[in-house]
Amino acid sequence: MRILCTNDDGIHAPGLKIVEQIARALSEDVWIVAPELDQSGVSHSLSLNDPLRLREVGPRHFAVRGTPTDCVIMGARHILGETKPDVVLSGVNRGRNVAEDVVYSGTIAGALEGTILGLPSFALSQEFSIETRERPLWETALQFGPPIIRKVIQAGIPKDTVINVNFPACAPEQVAGIRVTRQGKRNLGFLRIDERRDGRGNPYFWVGFERSASKDTPAAGSDLAALAARYVSVTPLRLDRTDEAFSEELTDLLK
Repeated sequence: MRILCTNDDGIHAPGLKIVEQIARALSEDVWIVAPELDQSGVSHSLSLNDPLRLREVGPRHFAVRGTPTDCVIMGARHILGETKPDVVLSGVNRGRNVAEDVVYSGTIAGALEGTILGLPSFALSQEFSIETRERPLWETALQFGPPIIRKVIQAGIPKDTVINVNFPACAPEQVAGIRVTRQGKRNLGFLRIDERRDGRGNPYFWVGFERSASKDTPAAGSDLAALAARYVSVTPLRLDRTDEAFSEELTDLLK
C-alpha cells in the first residue's frame, strides 16, 4: 500500500512526524508532500496565480510552496510518478477539526482533495486542552490512528466520502472508546476581529476566536460531544453538499 501524507501546519510541524509514524505502521511505502509554510485555515484553496516551488528535503520528503490541496495534487500527479498512492493521510493537525472547522481547515482540504482524486482519504487531528496546548498528547493519535485506518480501509470507503478523525485531548489510557459521529455545530459568534495598532499608529487586524463565557453543551452524537466525553470521533464527510430536502421545496417553488 502506497501512502501519501500531507498536512496544513507545514513541513516542519511535529504532527507531520506523527502522521508519518502512523503511515509506517501500515506500510513501508510512505511519501511526504507538505506545505513549505503554515497553511492553517486556507481551506480547499488551489494556487492558480502563483507558481508552485518544489523542494526535496529528504528521501521521499518534499516541501511545496503552496496549499495542502496543491501538495496532494503535486504528490499524486507528479512526484509519485506512474505508481499512484493508494491512500491519503492529512495531518496530524495540532488541534481538533470539528463542527465549523471542517469548512476552514486545510487538513480537511488535503483529505478532500485525495477523495476528489478517487483515493481513500483520512483527515487526522489531535485535540489539545489549555494544559496540553504547548505539548499535545500525540501518543493518543499514534495508538488509535493505525487500527482505525486499517479497519476502515478493509471495510471500504464509499466514493466521494472522506473520513475525519479527531483524537481527544487525553492520554491513550484515558480514551473512553471510538464513536462514529456527525459534524457538530457551535453557537454563532465564535469568530471575532481583534484590532491593533502598529508602531506608526496604523490599524491592523487579526481574526480570532471567542471563548464562550458559558460552555456550550454539544449535541448528542456530534463530533463535539464525542471529544468532550474523551472518545475518538470518526466522522464520514461527503463531497456532495446538496441540500436534498430544500432542493425538493425549491423545485415546487420555482416551477
